[in-house]
Amino acid sequence: MPIIHYLNVGDGDCSIIQHGSGRVTVIDVSKARRSTEAQKLSEAIAKANYNQKVYPDNPIEYMRDRGINSVFRFILTHPDMDHMDGLADLFAEFSPPNFWDTKNNCDKSSDDWDYSPYRKEDWDFYESLRSGSSSITRLCYHSGQQPLDFWHDDGLSVLAPTTQLVADANDKQDWNDSSYVLLYQGPNGRKAVFPGDSHDASWEHILATHASSIGKIDLLVAPHHGRHSDRDFGFLDVLQPKLTLFGNASSEHLAYDAWSSRSLPIITNNQGGSLVIDFENEHGLVYCTNEKFARDRIGDKTFYEPAHKAWFCDALGKNA
Repeated sequence: MPIIHYLNVGDGDCSIIQHGSGRVTVIDVSKARRSTEAQKLSEAIAKANYNQKVYPDNPIEYMRDRGINSVFRFILTHPDMDHMDGLADLFAEFSPPNFWDTKNNCDKSSDDWDYSPYRKEDWDFYESLRSGSSSITRLCYHSGQQPLDFWHDDGLSVLAPTTQLVADANDKQDWNDSSYVLLYQGPNGRKAVFPGDSHDASWEHILATHASSIGKIDLLVAPHHGRHSDRDFGFLDVLQPKLTLFGNASSEHLAYDAWSSRSLPIITNNQGGSLVIDFENEHGLVYCTNEKFARDRIGDKTFYEPAHKAWFCDALGKNA
């Protein structure tokens, strides 16, 4: 049952992997609020246009609605608040016993939270996780370190950061190149890369060290939500992803040209809403929660999949 979900969570990130082992990994989170705080969406309005950014999904409700009732590990790619928005509620709801973190020294405790879209309680909860004061197991992996054998069943490996990248990020107080970059390989050999907000230094390391593992992958979550970010996109020539998923940055900030010039297909959260990729199906079926986008993209070939609560909108093609 390897299924990947890339949630429409506004300006943040949240990916979910349902592993063949039955375990669930959540990578980053945003807009996670328990039901008393949750934004109630209007499906009729949401389906009427592509402006899906204004109708984000709540990760807690999204998982509950799809029968996901436990989370085995939560991975925070790096300590930016748009990647841990709702962290305290997520852990209160699902109690994941394992937490992956990088050894960063980021400190937001003295920030002014009064006018922030984020909550200090999420930052405080993160500090409790990384301090070891909670009962949750904190794990810090770097490139070149193999996770414990137990993780191998779930197909995850760490491409970045290195200890030096984290040290450099700590010195600069710039956390993008301290991001986890994770390779997920399903039991049938399909591959997906989850890169957080990784920047050029991370990709220089990955291409020098892991190029043989990441060529011609099936799925890429675009780094830094798909923003230009004044970066080198040469890594796309190696990855050559069959499909890339973009987040919700404003269109003028998205690096469409880097993909279109290489004839690499993309789908954005703003188009499709939340996206579901069935890594178990031999054709790698792709679903979206926005019916209008699915119908405009593939016409009458679309169909509704009740298990995902989403509409068929694409396929990765048979696995090589």
